[in-house]
Amino acid sequence: MNHFEAKGGALCCEAVPLERIARDVGTPTYVYSTATLTRHLRVVQEAFAAVPTLVCYSVKANSNLAVLKLFAKGGAGFDIVSGGELERVRRVGGDTRKVVFAGVGKTEAEMVAALKAGILMFNVESAEELEALSRVGRQLGVAAPFALRVNPDVDAKTHRYIATGLKTSKFGVPFDEAMALYARSRKLEGLVARGLDCHIGSQLTDTRPVREAMTRVGGLYRQLKAKGFPLTHLDVGGGLGVTYTTESPPGVADYARAVIEPLKDLGATLVLEPGRVLVANAGVLLTRVLYRKQTPAKHFVIVDAGMNDLLRPALYEAHHDIRAVAPRKGRARTVEVVGPVCESSDVLGHARRLPPVAQGDLLAIMTAGAYGMSMSSSYNSRPRPAEVLVDEDRARVVRTRETFTDLMRGETA
Repeated sequence: MNHFEAKGGALCCEAVPLERIARDVGTPTYVYSTATLTRHLRVVQEAFAAVPTLVCYSVKANSNLAVLKLFAKGGAGFDIVSGGELERVRRVGGDTRKVVFAGVGKTEAEMVAALKAGILMFNVESAEELEALSRVGRQLGVAAPFALRVNPDVDAKTHRYIATGLKTSKFGVPFDEAMALYARSRKLEGLVARGLDCHIGSQLTDTRPVREAMTRVGGLYRQLKAKGFPLTHLDVGGGLGVTYTTESPPGVADYARAVIEPLKDLGATLVLEPGRVLVANAGVLLTRVLYRKQTPAKHFVIVDAGMNDLLRPALYEAHHDIRAVAPRKGRARTVEVVGPVCESSDVLGHARRLPPVAQGDLLAIMTAGAYGMSMSSSYNSRPRPAEVLVDEDRARVVRTRETFTDLMRGETA
Protein backbone atom coordinates (compact mmCIF):
# COMPACT_ATOMS: atom_id res chain seq x y z
CA MET A 1 0.00 0.00 0.00
CA ASN A 2 1.17 3.53 -0.72
CA HIS A 3 -0.27 7.03 -0.63
CA PHE A 4 0.17 8.08 -4.26
CA GLU A 5 -3.33 8.37 -5.70
CA ALA A 6 -5.15 10.30 -8.40
CA LYS A 7 -7.40 13.05 -7.04
CA GLY A 8 -9.34 15.32 -9.34
CA GLY A 9 -7.67 13.75 -12.36
CA ALA A 10 -4.10 14.37 -11.18
CA LEU A 11 -1.66 12.28 -9.16
CA CYS A 12 -1.05 13.34 -5.56
CA CYS A 13 1.23 12.31 -2.73
CA GLU A 14 -1.09 12.12 0.26
CA ALA A 15 -2.98 15.46 0.02
CA VAL A 16 -0.34 17.31 -2.04
CA PRO A 17 -0.61 17.44 -5.86
CA LEU A 18 2.64 16.39 -7.53
CA GLU A 19 2.11 19.25 -10.00
CA ARG A 20 2.45 21.70 -7.11
CA ILE A 21 5.73 20.13 -6.00
CA ALA A 22 7.10 20.31 -9.54
CA ARG A 23 6.05 23.95 -9.81
CA ASP A 24 7.62 24.90 -6.48
CA VAL A 25 10.75 22.73 -6.47
CA GLY A 26 11.38 21.85 -10.11
CA THR A 27 12.30 18.52 -11.66
CA PRO A 28 13.70 15.93 -11.42
CA THR A 29 12.68 15.53 -7.79
CA TYR A 30 12.21 12.57 -5.48
CA VAL A 31 8.98 12.74 -3.47
CA TYR A 32 8.38 10.59 -0.36
CA SER A 33 5.23 9.89 1.63
CA THR A 34 5.48 10.06 5.42
CA ALA A 35 2.30 8.01 5.87
CA THR A 36 3.69 5.19 3.73
CA LEU A 37 7.07 5.15 5.46
CA THR A 38 5.65 5.05 8.98
CA ARG A 39 2.97 2.50 8.09
CA HIS A 40 5.49 0.09 6.56
CA LEU A 41 7.75 0.19 9.61
CA ARG A 42 4.79 -0.46 11.88
CA VAL A 43 3.59 -3.42 9.78
CA VAL A 44 7.03 -5.08 9.93
CA GLN A 45 7.34 -4.50 13.68
CA GLU A 46 3.89 -5.97 14.30
CA ALA A 47 4.56 -9.03 12.11
CA PHE A 48 7.55 -9.98 14.30
CA ALA A 49 6.00 -8.97 17.63
CA ALA A 50 5.64 -12.59 18.77
CA VAL A 51 9.40 -12.94 19.31
CA PRO A 52 12.09 -10.55 20.58
CA THR A 53 13.08 -8.65 17.45
CA LEU A 54 15.10 -5.56 16.64
CA VAL A 55 14.15 -4.02 13.29
CA CYS A 56 17.26 -2.36 11.85
CA TYR A 57 16.45 -0.29 8.78
CA SER A 58 18.99 -0.81 5.99
CA VAL A 59 20.31 2.71 5.50
CA LYS A 60 21.73 2.08 2.03
CA ALA A 61 18.22 1.80 0.59
CA ASN A 62 17.46 5.47 1.25
CA SER A 63 19.79 7.46 3.48
CA ASN A 64 18.04 10.85 3.56
CA LEU A 65 18.24 12.29 7.07
CA ALA A 66 14.51 13.00 7.20
CA VAL A 67 13.71 9.38 6.36
CA LEU A 68 16.17 8.12 8.98
CA LYS A 69 14.68 10.44 11.59
CA LEU A 70 11.19 9.07 10.93
CA PHE A 71 12.43 5.53 11.47
CA ALA A 72 14.42 6.47 14.57
CA LYS A 73 11.27 8.02 16.06
CA GLY A 74 9.44 4.80 15.20
CA GLY A 75 11.85 2.78 17.33
CA ALA A 76 13.97 1.29 14.57
CA GLY A 77 17.64 0.48 14.75
CA PHE A 78 19.87 0.72 11.71
CA ASP A 79 21.87 -1.58 9.47
CA ILE A 80 24.88 0.35 8.14
CA VAL A 81 27.69 -0.45 5.70
CA SER A 82 29.99 2.57 6.08
CA GLY A 83 31.26 5.20 8.45
CA GLY A 84 29.25 7.78 6.55
CA GLU A 85 26.03 5.90 7.26
CA LEU A 86 26.98 5.74 10.94
CA GLU A 87 27.38 9.52 10.94
CA ARG A 88 23.95 9.90 9.35
CA VAL A 89 22.40 7.81 12.13
CA ARG A 90 24.16 9.91 14.76
CA ARG A 91 23.00 13.17 13.20
CA VAL A 92 19.32 12.21 13.44
CA GLY A 93 19.66 11.07 17.05
CA GLY A 94 19.46 7.37 16.24
CA ASP A 95 20.30 4.96 19.06
CA THR A 96 23.78 3.67 18.18
CA ARG A 97 23.22 0.76 20.58
CA LYS A 98 20.79 -0.52 17.94
CA VAL A 99 23.22 -0.29 15.02
CA VAL A 100 24.59 -3.31 13.16
CA PHE A 101 27.66 -2.69 10.95
CA ALA A 102 27.70 -4.94 7.86
CA GLY A 103 29.77 -5.00 4.68
CA VAL A 104 32.85 -6.85 3.44
CA GLY A 105 35.30 -3.93 3.44
CA LYS A 106 35.17 -2.09 6.75
CA THR A 107 38.29 -0.03 7.41
CA GLU A 108 39.95 0.01 10.81
CA ALA A 109 39.11 3.71 11.11
CA GLU A 110 35.43 2.84 10.61
CA MET A 111 35.73 0.10 13.23
CA VAL A 112 37.19 2.58 15.72
CA ALA A 113 34.37 5.06 15.13
CA ALA A 114 31.72 2.37 15.48
CA LEU A 115 33.20 0.99 18.70
CA LYS A 116 33.43 4.46 20.20
CA ALA A 117 29.78 4.99 19.24
CA GLY A 118 28.80 1.82 21.12
CA ILE A 119 27.13 -0.10 18.31
CA LEU A 120 25.33 -3.39 18.91
CA MET A 121 27.68 -5.52 16.79
CA PHE A 122 29.75 -5.92 13.64
CA ASN A 123 28.72 -8.49 11.04
CA VAL A 124 32.15 -9.92 10.19
CA GLU A 125 32.60 -11.37 6.72
CA SER A 126 36.11 -12.84 6.59
CA ALA A 127 38.89 -14.28 8.75
CA GLU A 128 41.13 -11.29 8.09
CA GLU A 129 38.38 -8.86 9.05
CA LEU A 130 37.95 -10.77 12.32
CA GLU A 131 41.66 -10.31 13.04
CA ALA A 132 41.47 -6.60 12.17
CA LEU A 133 38.53 -6.14 14.52
CA SER A 134 40.52 -7.91 17.22
CA ARG A 135 43.41 -5.48 16.74
CA VAL A 136 41.10 -2.49 17.00
CA GLY A 137 39.42 -3.87 20.09
CA ARG A 138 42.79 -4.41 21.79
CA GLN A 139 43.95 -0.91 20.87
CA LEU A 140 40.82 0.63 22.42
CA GLY A 141 40.83 -1.71 25.39
CA VAL A 142 37.33 -3.02 24.68
CA ALA A 143 35.78 -6.27 23.56
CA ALA A 144 34.37 -5.68 20.08
CA PRO A 145 30.96 -7.41 19.72
CA PHE A 146 30.64 -9.40 16.51
CA ALA A 147 28.47 -11.82 14.60
CA LEU A 148 29.93 -13.93 11.85
CA ARG A 149 28.04 -13.64 8.58
CA VAL A 150 27.71 -17.14 7.21
CA ASN A 151 26.94 -18.03 3.63
CA PRO A 152 24.40 -20.87 3.61
CA ASP A 153 24.69 -21.42 -0.19
CA VAL A 154 20.96 -20.96 -0.66
CA ASP A 155 19.65 -19.68 -3.99
CA ALA A 156 17.40 -16.71 -3.25
CA LYS A 157 15.89 -16.82 -6.79
CA THR A 158 16.61 -13.15 -7.38
CA HIS A 159 18.71 -11.03 -9.78
CA ARG A 160 22.32 -12.20 -9.87
CA TYR A 161 23.57 -8.77 -8.74
CA ILE A 162 21.55 -8.89 -5.52
CA ALA A 163 21.87 -12.58 -4.65
CA THR A 164 24.27 -12.72 -1.70
CA GLY A 165 23.89 -16.22 -0.23
CA LEU A 166 25.52 -18.38 -2.93
CA LYS A 167 28.96 -19.94 -2.55
CA THR A 168 30.16 -17.73 -5.43
CA SER A 169 29.20 -14.56 -3.54
CA LYS A 170 31.71 -12.13 -2.08
CA PHE A 171 29.57 -11.91 1.05
CA GLY A 172 29.93 -13.97 4.19
CA VAL A 173 32.13 -16.94 5.05
CA PRO A 174 31.47 -20.50 3.89
CA PHE A 175 28.98 -22.19 6.18
CA ASP A 176 31.30 -25.12 6.87
CA GLU A 177 34.10 -22.79 8.03
CA ALA A 178 32.04 -20.84 10.53
CA MET A 179 32.58 -23.10 13.54
CA ALA A 180 36.36 -22.97 13.10
CA LEU A 181 36.30 -19.17 12.87
CA TYR A 182 34.24 -18.87 16.03
CA ALA A 183 36.77 -21.16 17.72
CA ARG A 184 39.55 -18.94 16.37
CA SER A 185 37.86 -15.88 17.91
CA ARG A 186 38.35 -17.40 21.38
CA LYS A 187 42.11 -17.13 20.90
CA LEU A 188 41.94 -13.50 19.80
CA GLU A 189 41.77 -10.70 22.34
CA GLY A 190 39.49 -7.71 21.93
CA LEU A 191 36.47 -9.69 20.71
CA VAL A 192 33.20 -11.03 22.08
CA ALA A 193 30.85 -13.24 20.06
CA ARG A 194 27.42 -11.63 20.31
CA GLY A 195 25.57 -13.22 17.44
CA LEU A 196 25.31 -15.04 14.13
CA ASP A 197 24.34 -13.42 10.83
CA CYS A 198 22.90 -14.55 7.49
CA HIS A 199 21.49 -12.62 4.53
CA ILE A 200 20.75 -14.43 1.26
CA GLY A 201 19.78 -11.56 -1.01
CA SER A 202 17.47 -8.72 -1.92
CA GLN A 203 14.09 -8.51 -3.69
CA LEU A 204 13.03 -11.92 -2.37
CA THR A 205 9.72 -13.15 -3.78
CA ASP A 206 9.65 -16.71 -2.40
CA THR A 207 9.70 -17.75 1.26
CA ARG A 208 11.15 -21.21 0.61
CA PRO A 209 14.79 -20.07 0.34
CA VAL A 210 14.25 -17.97 3.47
CA ARG A 211 12.93 -20.94 5.43
CA GLU A 212 15.82 -23.13 4.18
CA ALA A 213 18.43 -20.56 5.21
CA MET A 214 16.84 -20.02 8.62
CA THR A 215 16.80 -23.77 9.26
CA ARG A 216 20.53 -23.99 8.54
CA VAL A 217 21.60 -20.96 10.59
CA GLY A 218 19.26 -21.88 13.44
CA GLY A 219 21.01 -25.24 13.73
CA LEU A 220 24.42 -23.56 13.73
CA TYR A 221 23.28 -21.08 16.39
CA ARG A 222 22.26 -23.97 18.66
CA GLN A 223 25.62 -25.69 18.13
CA LEU A 224 27.50 -22.52 19.00
CA LYS A 225 25.45 -21.99 22.15
CA ALA A 226 26.10 -25.60 23.15
CA LYS A 227 29.83 -24.92 22.86
CA GLY A 228 29.56 -22.03 25.26
CA PHE A 229 29.61 -19.02 22.93
CA PRO A 230 27.70 -16.17 24.63
CA LEU A 231 25.42 -15.45 21.68
CA THR A 232 22.33 -13.32 22.20
CA HIS A 233 21.35 -12.18 18.68
CA LEU A 234 20.59 -13.92 15.40
CA ASP A 235 20.68 -11.53 12.45
CA VAL A 236 18.35 -12.92 9.81
CA GLY A 237 19.01 -10.21 7.23
CA GLY A 238 16.29 -8.61 5.15
CA GLY A 239 15.55 -8.51 1.45
CA LEU A 240 11.77 -8.97 1.29
CA GLY A 241 10.71 -7.94 -2.21
CA VAL A 242 8.20 -5.42 -3.49
CA THR A 243 6.07 -5.30 -6.61
CA TYR A 244 7.66 -3.32 -9.44
CA THR A 245 5.76 -5.03 -12.26
CA THR A 246 4.50 -8.65 -12.14
CA GLU A 247 6.29 -9.83 -8.98
CA SER A 248 4.15 -11.36 -6.25
CA PRO A 249 6.25 -11.19 -3.09
CA PRO A 250 4.88 -12.76 0.07
CA GLY A 251 3.13 -10.57 2.58
CA VAL A 252 5.08 -9.43 5.60
CA ALA A 253 3.18 -11.84 7.85
CA ASP A 254 4.03 -14.81 5.59
CA TYR A 255 7.66 -13.72 5.49
CA ALA A 256 7.69 -13.45 9.29
CA ARG A 257 6.37 -16.99 9.64
CA ALA A 258 9.07 -18.30 7.28
CA VAL A 259 11.71 -16.66 9.47
CA ILE A 260 10.28 -17.40 12.91
CA GLU A 261 9.05 -21.00 12.60
CA PRO A 262 12.50 -22.61 11.98
CA LEU A 263 13.88 -20.62 14.93
CA LYS A 264 11.36 -21.62 17.59
CA ASP A 265 12.71 -21.85 21.14
CA LEU A 266 16.09 -20.51 20.03
CA GLY A 267 16.20 -17.96 22.84
CA ALA A 268 17.77 -15.31 20.60
CA THR A 269 16.77 -11.77 19.81
CA LEU A 270 16.22 -11.64 16.06
CA VAL A 271 17.77 -8.76 14.14
CA LEU A 272 15.86 -7.91 10.97
CA GLU A 273 17.31 -5.65 8.26
CA PRO A 274 14.49 -4.44 5.98
CA GLY A 275 15.31 -1.75 3.44
CA ARG A 276 13.49 -1.86 0.12
CA VAL A 277 10.22 -3.09 1.62
CA LEU A 278 10.03 -0.02 3.87
CA VAL A 279 10.88 2.70 1.37
CA ALA A 280 10.44 1.54 -2.25
CA ASN A 281 6.81 2.39 -2.90
CA ALA A 282 6.97 5.30 -0.47
CA GLY A 283 8.75 7.34 -3.13
CA VAL A 284 8.47 8.47 -6.75
CA LEU A 285 10.80 10.30 -9.08
CA LEU A 286 9.04 13.27 -10.61
CA THR A 287 10.29 14.20 -14.10
CA ARG A 288 9.22 16.52 -16.93
CA VAL A 289 8.97 15.76 -20.65
CA LEU A 290 11.55 17.70 -22.66
CA TYR A 291 10.99 16.40 -26.18
CA ARG A 292 9.33 13.73 -28.25
CA LYS A 293 11.09 12.07 -31.17
CA GLN A 294 9.80 9.65 -33.78
CA THR A 295 12.21 7.34 -35.60
CA PRO A 296 11.37 4.59 -38.11
CA ALA A 297 11.63 2.06 -35.26
CA LYS A 298 10.50 3.79 -32.09
CA HIS A 299 8.77 6.74 -30.49
CA PHE A 300 10.95 8.35 -27.82
CA VAL A 301 9.81 10.47 -24.89
CA ILE A 302 12.85 12.35 -23.60
CA VAL A 303 12.62 13.50 -19.98
CA ASP A 304 14.82 15.57 -17.68
CA ALA A 305 15.62 12.65 -15.34
CA GLY A 306 18.39 10.30 -16.36
CA MET A 307 20.30 7.23 -15.31
CA ASN A 308 22.42 9.38 -13.00
CA ASP A 309 19.20 10.15 -11.08
CA LEU A 310 17.78 6.61 -11.17
CA LEU A 311 20.39 3.96 -11.93
CA ARG A 312 18.35 0.80 -11.37
CA PRO A 313 16.98 0.40 -14.92
CA ALA A 314 20.47 0.68 -16.43
CA LEU A 315 22.18 -1.40 -13.73
CA TYR A 316 19.63 -4.18 -13.21
CA GLU A 317 17.33 -3.78 -16.23
CA ALA A 318 14.84 -2.96 -13.50
CA HIS A 319 11.23 -2.06 -14.26
CA HIS A 320 9.53 0.96 -12.71
CA ASP A 321 5.96 1.81 -13.65
CA ILE A 322 5.67 5.26 -15.22
CA ARG A 323 2.50 7.28 -14.85
CA ALA A 324 1.38 10.57 -16.32
CA VAL A 325 0.72 12.95 -13.43
CA ALA A 326 -2.22 14.56 -15.27
CA PRO A 327 -3.14 12.07 -18.03
CA ARG A 328 -4.37 13.50 -21.33
CA LYS A 329 -7.31 11.96 -23.13
CA GLY A 330 -6.54 9.97 -26.24
CA ARG A 331 -5.21 6.66 -27.46
CA ALA A 332 -2.23 5.25 -25.59
CA ARG A 333 0.89 4.40 -27.55
CA THR A 334 4.06 2.43 -26.92
CA VAL A 335 7.06 4.64 -26.19
CA GLU A 336 10.62 4.54 -24.92
CA VAL A 337 11.05 6.84 -21.92
CA VAL A 338 14.67 7.96 -21.99
CA GLY A 339 16.87 10.48 -20.24
CA PRO A 340 19.42 13.04 -21.40
CA VAL A 341 22.56 11.17 -20.29
CA CYS A 342 24.99 10.35 -23.08
CA GLU A 343 24.64 6.56 -22.79
CA SER A 344 22.48 4.15 -24.77
CA SER A 345 21.57 2.48 -21.47
CA ASP A 346 19.87 5.67 -20.26
CA VAL A 347 16.40 4.15 -20.71
CA LEU A 348 14.05 4.66 -17.78
CA GLY A 349 11.17 2.77 -19.33
CA HIS A 350 11.25 0.37 -22.28
CA ALA A 351 8.17 -0.22 -24.45
CA ARG A 352 5.71 1.53 -22.16
CA ARG A 353 2.08 2.20 -22.95
CA LEU A 354 1.41 5.83 -22.06
CA PRO A 355 -1.42 8.24 -22.84
CA PRO A 356 -0.56 11.10 -25.19
CA VAL A 357 2.21 13.28 -23.76
CA ALA A 358 3.40 16.72 -24.77
CA GLN A 359 6.40 18.86 -23.96
CA GLY A 360 6.21 20.04 -20.38
CA ASP A 361 4.02 17.18 -19.13
CA LEU A 362 4.93 15.57 -15.83
CA LEU A 363 5.63 11.88 -15.37
CA ALA A 364 6.02 9.99 -12.10
CA ILE A 365 8.42 7.07 -12.01
CA MET A 366 6.89 4.84 -9.37
CA THR A 367 8.36 2.68 -6.59
CA ALA A 368 11.54 4.77 -6.63
CA GLY A 369 12.05 5.30 -2.91
CA ALA A 370 14.64 2.53 -2.60
CA TYR A 371 18.05 2.69 -4.27
CA GLY A 372 17.01 5.77 -6.21
CA MET A 373 18.57 8.84 -4.68
CA SER A 374 21.02 6.76 -2.65
CA MET A 375 22.57 5.39 -5.89
CA SER A 376 22.42 8.67 -7.81
CA SER A 377 25.51 10.41 -9.15
CA SER A 378 26.60 13.56 -10.92
CA TYR A 379 27.61 11.73 -14.12
CA ASN A 380 27.68 14.09 -17.12
CA SER A 381 28.12 16.84 -14.48
CA ARG A 382 24.41 16.77 -13.82
CA PRO A 383 23.37 18.11 -10.40
CA ARG A 384 21.54 15.53 -8.35
CA PRO A 385 17.79 15.92 -7.74
CA ALA A 386 16.00 17.56 -4.86
CA GLU A 387 14.12 15.43 -2.32
CA VAL A 388 10.74 16.33 -0.83
CA LEU A 389 8.95 14.74 2.12
CA VAL A 390 5.15 15.01 2.24
CA ASP A 391 3.17 14.76 5.45
CA GLU A 392 -0.57 15.00 4.81
CA ASP A 393 -1.05 18.43 3.17
CA ARG A 394 2.49 19.68 3.81
CA ALA A 395 5.51 19.25 1.58
CA ARG A 396 9.01 20.25 2.59
CA VAL A 397 12.34 20.04 0.82
CA VAL A 398 14.57 17.63 2.75
CA ARG A 399 17.48 17.86 0.32
CA THR A 400 18.03 20.92 -1.86
CA ARG A 401 18.86 20.43 -5.49
CA GLU A 402 22.60 20.38 -6.12
CA THR A 403 24.14 23.40 -7.82
CA PHE A 404 27.13 23.70 -10.12
CA THR A 405 29.06 25.01 -7.13
CA ASP A 406 28.19 21.83 -5.22
CA LEU A 407 29.36 19.74 -8.17
CA MET A 408 32.80 21.30 -8.27
CA ARG A 409 33.39 21.82 -4.57
CA GLY A 410 36.83 20.52 -3.64
CA GLU A 411 38.21 20.71 -7.19
CA THR A 412 41.00 23.02 -8.31
CA ALA A 413 41.87 24.14 -11.82
